[in-house]
Amino acid sequence: MATQETVDHKYVYDFAEGNKDLKDLLGGKGANLAEMTNLGLPVPPGFTITTEACQAYLATGREPDGLAGQIEAHLESLERGMGRRLGDPHDPLLVSVRSGAKFSMPGMMETVLNVGLNDRSVVGLAAQAGGNERFAWDSYRRLIQMFGKTVCEVPGEEFEHALDEAKRARGTTNDLDLDADDLRGLVDAYKKIFLKHTGRDFPQEPREQLDLAIRAVFESWNAERAVLYRRQERIPADLGTAVNVVAMVFGNLGPDSGTGVAFTRDPASGAQGIYGDYLANAQGEDVVAGIRNTVPLQELERLDKRSYDELLAIMARLEGHYRDLCDIEFTIERGKLWMLQTRIGKRTAAAAFVIAGQLVDEGLIDLDEALHRVNGAQLAQLMFPRFQLDHDFEPVAKGVGASPGAASGKVVFTSARAVELAAEGEAVILVRRETNPDDLNGMIAAQGILTSRGGKTSHAAVVARGMGKTCVSGADEIDVNVPAKRFSVAGQTVNEGDVVSIDGTTGKVYLGEVPVMPSEVVRYFEGTLDPDEADDALVKAVHRIMTHADAARRLAVRANADTGEDAARARRFGAQGIGLCRTEHMFLGDRRELVERLILARTDTERSDVLAALLPLQRDDFVEIFREMDGLPVTVRLIDPPLHEFLPPLEQLAVDVAVAQERGEDVAKEEALLAAVRRMHEENPMLGLRGVRLGLVIPGLFAMQVRAIAEAAVRVTREGGSACPEIMVPLVGAVQELETVRAEAEKIIAEVVGDSGVEVLIGTMIEVPRAALTAGQIAEAAQFFSFGTNDLTQMGWGFSRDDVEGAFFWRYLELGIFGISPFESIDRDGVGRLVRIAAEEGRAARPELKLGVCGEHGGDPESVHFFHSVGLDYVSCSPFRVPVARLEAGRAAVETVGSDSR
Repeated sequence: MATQETVDHKYVYDFAEGNKDLKDLLGGKGANLAEMTNLGLPVPPGFTITTEACQAYLATGREPDGLAGQIEAHLESLERGMGRRLGDPHDPLLVSVRSGAKFSMPGMMETVLNVGLNDRSVVGLAAQAGGNERFAWDSYRRLIQMFGKTVCEVPGEEFEHALDEAKRARGTTNDLDLDADDLRGLVDAYKKIFLKHTGRDFPQEPREQLDLAIRAVFESWNAERAVLYRRQERIPADLGTAVNVVAMVFGNLGPDSGTGVAFTRDPASGAQGIYGDYLANAQGEDVVAGIRNTVPLQELERLDKRSYDELLAIMARLEGHYRDLCDIEFTIERGKLWMLQTRIGKRTAAAAFVIAGQLVDEGLIDLDEALHRVNGAQLAQLMFPRFQLDHDFEPVAKGVGASPGAASGKVVFTSARAVELAAEGEAVILVRRETNPDDLNGMIAAQGILTSRGGKTSHAAVVARGMGKTCVSGADEIDVNVPAKRFSVAGQTVNEGDVVSIDGTTGKVYLGEVPVMPSEVVRYFEGTLDPDEADDALVKAVHRIMTHADAARRLAVRANADTGEDAARARRFGAQGIGLCRTEHMFLGDRRELVERLILARTDTERSDVLAALLPLQRDDFVEIFREMDGLPVTVRLIDPPLHEFLPPLEQLAVDVAVAQERGEDVAKEEALLAAVRRMHEENPMLGLRGVRLGLVIPGLFAMQVRAIAEAAVRVTREGGSACPEIMVPLVGAVQELETVRAEAEKIIAEVVGDSGVEVLIGTMIEVPRAALTAGQIAEAAQFFSFGTNDLTQMGWGFSRDDVEGAFFWRYLELGIFGISPFESIDRDGVGRLVRIAAEEGRAARPELKLGVCGEHGGDPESVHFFHSVGLDYVSCSPFRVPVARLEAGRAAVETVGSDSR
């Protein structure tokens, strides 16, 4: 039995009872209808059924107790106010039933217009409209069509076919040419379609129509398209939708009526002006459906100047009230303007920045609010070049948009060929099944990378994002044949040298060259475009907001950079140091042979000789980086990956040796290498001999790197520069590991640095869960922590980063287990808690402990806000994501201040 509290719970609100701040309860549409009502604007009367009612309905499969009575009470109030009853045969009240979630989900859920019409009230509607039978029967056919499709799942195309047939019979393509008799016949045709698919006649009882429409709107929350949209936009699945029941006003009463959509500014560019569309003698859904060509909103001034002037005055008032771009829907009924909806308008990334700046100039918002109005995802969109798809370009394949941008070039299948053609001035796209560290040179040389395997955290994706290269990964429709130098897709063969174009934002692949537009915003960040001299309002707006973000933020932003060139780029993009310099990249290319010799070394002398040869090469690398980052901190991670990654794959090497032996060739060296690879082979190398374990097991390896770092810092300092090295020991799980490495390192540093004034910090990466849980102990031996959130996520979840995305992540996302991959955005509850524990316990043991993050999450907007809240000192990310991290760090600071003040 229902409790009195359950029955008395308020599920229905009249428009006059709400306001724009009740979006959680009334949904965006209901809250804004209430706000406009309270502003005294011409809003048709109505009421809103709350999101709580929807949540209860979806949880139980039935309406909550008390809802039916509340709907009845509000309907009666609406009828008294309008002087009409729902579906009255002589003077009918008709209503629309519309969805309205907290967050705008345009077109994702359902609407039913003209509820209350039936075979009797259609006659009364015609009389009410001054004998306009055409209008009445047009409204009735719309109800059957929308009700059938939305409430009863009748295929919409059957109604459309019937409408087309009616127009053909009349010899027209315009539905306005259908007269009352045509529309009466169309109603009969629609009823037959309804009966065929539902097994029942179209319901004639108005209240039954209303109740069924309300339930259909509730259920549309879990429609497939709504679920997909929420997943894409990261809208929580448990919010539910409100339902708005609104007295109908009619734009299809004749040429003095109509409907339209208006924006208070251009949602594409942010330019001020009058933007929108108008359609005479139509209902609101006609504009969206595109059944007839609209006219520009300015044309309304000629058609109905009084309504036009009133609309412009309301638009200005709403924008001033909401202090933002407003998206407005309206109807004109025989010269009377009605406001059906307003909301904060969706806009392009460019418009978001431009409008925020304009509103500051107009005194509607301050710079803190302007910073809140934009985000890092929008800035990232503006930084990458994009295709000009103003011609007919059809994609032949689609993968994962792994690294944004647009790139065209000749297809190559090997790193060496990419380097060769790039040196000749050719633009190339490197196509692989998947990439590996050996492909680095080719990836650098290429305009873009296309792989048939992998996801957003694959090697290709991570490295491409770090370099700002366009990348599409996991395009599994493409069959890559590297030996034959071709790939096949959609029945076509693409050979080496053919041109393709890839879109790293959408994941689409095109044959041939698609024109590309460069990004003015990147030119600004690189310093080649002075914002004061730029004609582009966008660049000026970005500069203004970025300047404020930098002034507001507490978090410093560093970059992940492994070369002097990367370091220089990072500094141009505003990096305040290097948070991760990966030394393993310095062992590739020509130096691979030295690594092989190190692995094959049998004696201390052989090993020492190899390390002595590597020392000056490493030192020169660090000199170049320290010079570029003059005066800024550089965190150098000692070698981290397993050494076998620098050797040929076991299977490939075994085949090569067997073939050479069969030919009678001398393969002594290759046999020794094969034996070493077999000796070092691990079933799970990510949990094996890597990181600090390498430094403890291979004598002299870490010592060589520490000496190279220290000698490079001293050289740069004596040249008149300023080097600030920080040595980071990877994969530490116990304080004893760090203590052992630190003791050896401090001896070498003291010997090398002498009286040069160089100070070298020693810290560790927190990437093993045990390290996070024993951070208080480890902090006793560390001067800084840097959270390696890639491995911390991998080990915390028990996921293999290289395998899980293609294997089952898609299913986890589909089922809602993930809203987003934990490798893309920090898992606050699990991995994030490890970060928080380590930060708190580390600082408790060593208050001056520096805290940073250098995993991929350092450039993720949502993650940056989390790291700000935890109290880290800096985030580090790829050079091209530095501006995004700067912006989000500023936004995090502003939002924190705002919440504190409230």
